Amino acid sequence: MVDAVFVGGGVIGLSAAWRAKQRGLDVLVLERDRAGSGASRVAAGILAPDSEAEPGNEPFVPLARRSLELYPALVEELGDVGFWPCGMVVVAVDSDEIDQIRHEFRGLDWLTPSACRRLEPGLSPAIRGGLFSEQEASVDPRRLVDALAARVPVREGVDVVEIGPDCVTTSRGERIHAGRVVVCAGAWSGIAGVPVRPVKGQVVRLRGELPAQRMIRTEHVYVVPRQNGEVVVGATVEERGFDVTVTAGAVHELLREGYRVLPELAELELVDVSAGLRPGSPDNGPLIGEWEGGILVATGHFRNGILLAPITAETIAALLAGEAPPPEAAPFSPERFARV
Repeated sequence: MVDAVFVGGGVIGLSAAWRAKQRGLDVLVLERDRAGSGASRVAAGILAPDSEAEPGNEPFVPLARRSLELYPALVEELGDVGFWPCGMVVVAVDSDEIDQIRHEFRGLDWLTPSACRRLEPGLSPAIRGGLFSEQEASVDPRRLVDALAARVPVREGVDVVEIGPDCVTTSRGERIHAGRVVVCAGAWSGIAGVPVRPVKGQVVRLRGELPAQRMIRTEHVYVVPRQNGEVVVGATVEERGFDVTVTAGAVHELLREGYRVLPELAELELVDVSAGLRPGSPDNGPLIGEWEGGILVATGHFRNGILLAPITAETIAALLAGEAPPPEAAPFSPERFARV
């Protein structure tokens, strides 16, 4: 019997288990496939607390900003996981996008097209202007989950079919007992009755001479350069259930929109195309904390699992250790969706 069993071995489950282990708890992570094989491995790794806020969800920004503040210390502990505080240039490709971008990034100075190209000379001459969000950063999710998985005990290929407050049952009939059960199974967290749905996202990975030194975003696409020469172009948002088919139309759309802002993308090597399932809650905000029946949950992070991993890990580890969780996580208690 362990102190805590974590159902789900993505970035959320791995980071929470690691922080709990550092507090002296005996932990075990159960993963239905292999560690980090779900949405975590498909993610681009954008750490953008301001630009990822959903309209009407003001509490998200302090939560996300605090999580980003925790990243440098996390990286110091884990080593090289591709963390790059490169900033993000958000550009308008046509005049219709100008007002929308200015509204989303109130407080940042609007830049002329020439000023944007002074920051990033590879930008298309067709852009209509933009702004620079200096605090945005990125991390390589694949290196991040690999580093985390090396620090906690993980059992891969274990499909959990039943969950209780102090025990889980696998598809092979094995019962695993624990002091607490933490459900962090992403889009599959519905096994605990948590209201999440799968939201498909497709991304393209390229390689070659970097077309930009900063992340580039428009209303339709983002381009994330990495210092190792990889470039991620993403991502679609599709409500198609548990479908991870890579489609030609999505790849075409992503490359077309990326090319509109960074023409040099056309010269890069096509390395990989992939699809993953993000866990979306009814309000697209995360669910972090106590759930019905004495279960802890950490899921529903939608597009921000990588960004919110540090603050989620601190919250879950604190609850397991009987400590006060970070106050920024309070608005995202799962109790807001509890059944009555």
